[in-house]
Amino acid sequence: MNTANTHWVLTLVCEDKPGIVHAISGAIVAANGNITESQQFASEDTGRFFMRLQIESAAPREHFENQIIPVTERYGMEWQLDLVGRKMRTLVLVSKSAHCLNDILFRQRAGQLPVEIPAVFGNHSDLAELAEFYSIPFETHAVTDAGSKAAFEHLLRDYIKTAEVELIVLARYMQILSPEFCAEFAGRIINIHHSFLPGFKGANPYAQAHARGVKLIGATAHFVTPDLDEGPIIEQNVVRVAHSHSKSELVSIGQDVESKTLTQAVRWFAERRVLKDGERTIIFS
Repeated sequence: MNTANTHWVLTLVCEDKPGIVHAISGAIVAANGNITESQQFASEDTGRFFMRLQIESAAPREHFENQIIPVTERYGMEWQLDLVGRKMRTLVLVSKSAHCLNDILFRQRAGQLPVEIPAVFGNHSDLAELAEFYSIPFETHAVTDAGSKAAFEHLLRDYIKTAEVELIVLARYMQILSPEFCAEFAGRIINIHHSFLPGFKGANPYAQAHARGVKLIGATAHFVTPDLDEGPIIEQNVVRVAHSHSKSELVSIGQDVESKTLTQAVRWFAERRVLKDGERTIIFS
């Protein structure tokens, strides 16, 4: 393959039927494409077929799409075509905890996370200096009652549209988004929480965990839905702990696993590796 080739990522979702792989492979050959990565999955639970391909082709995008579209229409596919490695426009919402935001911004600046962050919004100003350190604009939007929440979500909708935001990340954002907002941006909002839910709810889950002598702590990254903390899971991690760990040590360990889990979920999403299958996700890692 020569250096003029473009590297595409193509994702496909449709009803599982015979001939899908043969048809899409033929279309790619017709577009002078070379498949560099291929993953597929047929869900027995939902009867749906999922596929992710990375393709190199010297053909212009219009020609490439013209070869693919007849196949996508024949099989009723939901599909997306994007450039491999393109940085996804990502808005981050925060409150006061810095660990998840710091990990995302560090890895984005280091080139380890394929996202472009136009701004960080906080309902407190505590993390403004951290965002400034990474040269990311920070805006404070206090949410204190139903009226301020509605006003913030109106502003948020406008910003998402004008800034062409593709992904919203709740990096320990301690406000509940309205069901209407969650439904409007379904599949585009990722949240992180400790894995003690629903056993240890509230502001001090690690203190509760310490008091109960837990042996495992962890974190879950998931899509946000109108049902609080019930969205499809993208990534989970756990770490074994012992009775000798203090409450402050549990907090530190927990923050590390939260940061790792959220960043991994954002990376997979930005790389077009996350596809929804009803109430669960298909991850082509």
